[in-house]
Amino acid sequence: MTKDMTVGRPMPLIIAFFFPLLAGNLFQQLYNMVDMMIVGRFVGTGALAAVGSTGSLHFLVIGLISGLCTGFCIPVSRTFGAGDGEGMRRAVAAGTVLSSGISVVIAVVTALGCGWLLTIMDTPADIFADAQAYISLLFWGIPATTFYNYTAGLLRAVGDSRTPLICLIISSLCNIALDLFFILAFDMGVVGAALATVIAQVLSGVLCLWQIVRHLDLLHPRGREWMPRASVCRQLLGVGLPMGFQFSITAIGTIVVQAAVNSLGTDIVAAVTAGNKVQNLVNQPLESLGVTVATYCSQNLGAGRIDRVKSGMRQITLFMVGLSLLGSAIAFFGGRYILLLFLDSSETFILGEAQRFLNFNCIFYVFLGVVLVFRNAIQGLGYATPAMLAGVLELIARSAVAICLTPVIGFTAVMMAHPAAWIAADAFLLLPFYFYILHRLNRNLSKAPRTAGGGM
Repeated sequence: MTKDMTVGRPMPLIIAFFFPLLAGNLFQQLYNMVDMMIVGRFVGTGALAAVGSTGSLHFLVIGLISGLCTGFCIPVSRTFGAGDGEGMRRAVAAGTVLSSGISVVIAVVTALGCGWLLTIMDTPADIFADAQAYISLLFWGIPATTFYNYTAGLLRAVGDSRTPLICLIISSLCNIALDLFFILAFDMGVVGAALATVIAQVLSGVLCLWQIVRHLDLLHPRGREWMPRASVCRQLLGVGLPMGFQFSITAIGTIVVQAAVNSLGTDIVAAVTAGNKVQNLVNQPLESLGVTVATYCSQNLGAGRIDRVKSGMRQITLFMVGLSLLGSAIAFFGGRYILLLFLDSSETFILGEAQRFLNFNCIFYVFLGVVLVFRNAIQGLGYATPAMLAGVLELIARSAVAICLTPVIGFTAVMMAHPAAWIAADAFLLLPFYFYILHRLNRNLSKAPRTAGGGM
């Protein structure tokens, strides 16, 4: 069930971890894709725009949760690589307590405040009610999302990317069935789509937990290990909070872009919504490679093998370039056909603008690949704060383009916003910090070979 990535040739280990993770992430994309397809086809373009207008707001909150859970699991991965069983179990216990409490607080605050946030984003009046109904239900379901993200993160921390894949396949099929049931049989509209997603998230979390309980005794805290130590909680929060904030800071930039999109009308909202869905789909290999990098670097840091981090990252970078070029080709040549999953062929204006959005963005996918690979490497090595600062640079770049240029050049500014953010993060933070961190870890390990890297 587990995979030790501290011994053996790096690339076969990385590939073996990567492909199940990629398949799982693609199935996770089905949650939102099926919502969009069924809503767009059976409820209408207005409902599609309503669901799409909440995407950046949803990403803001879910990104925070995902970052926290990923951060809480990095010490688990590191102690697994170091062979520290007690430290690993104490990290599992502390992460369970922290993720449970934080998710409940976030759910209450966001569900009650989502109407105010949609107003600030200048959500068009004709889609406001549907947008609020959809996103508020998703926010009430945040504990379910956290449940899955944390249990799947624990499995991946010890090298098991296969079980989360199986769980997501099952829950995705459940999501499809429930979407059709709630929307077609009960005419529940966007509320039915949201409810189906929450139920599917609960199912995937239960399945991951079942695997941990039945087969992974090394992740079971025992007796007093369930009593969270302040030092362990500080360690988890020191990694998890910056990672969560990094996701959220990035999402704030997308909210600013969404506000600019909203100002251009419902048709443009629908076009950018569909374009972003296709873009998220074709870039799942890059997202999956990023998670793989974090696990690989964290386990090898725990084992004191910075040499393996260096050699692995050289091979991963070449792999990332190939995946980026493949994603660009799919978006450019096949984007229109994927867009038809969400839009009717009669919507010629929306289809054209969505394709234009994709054609411009896909030129810059290699810059996105660098962000995802090196950001996750930095986080896996225990330095979450520089990655968060990269998110700040993305926020500044996205916001500047959206706020300053949209009133002047309209939709072209929306197309430029994401590439500007990727380039800013690459050039000014991620790459320089990665090499600095390797140098610092080498120096520390030469003094104390088993010392793991600390945060900044």
